[in-house]
Amino acid sequence: MANFYCEYCGQKYTSVQSLTANKCLRHPNGSFKGKHKLYEGSEKSQYVCKYCGQKYSSLSSLTANKCLRHPSGNFQGKHSPAL
Repeated sequence: MANFYCEYCGQKYTSVQSLTANKCLRHPNGSFKGKHKLYEGSEKSQYVCKYCGQKYSSLSSLTANKCLRHPSGNFQGKHSPAL
């Protein structure tokens, strides 16, 4: 059975429907101010930030930390997963 992950927070769901039905803690508009967004990449042993190249073992740990090279400014946003 496939797993589906949120691009913003790394939360795992068993269906796209349940993922997109819930509000996200790490949504870019603010906590719980928007729905989860489907991560369209595959499950990996390491996830890489598309802005700085930092590697993490899970999507949730990647998206929990601030990024040095975020487009909004140094440490002004969270890491974002590369596909």
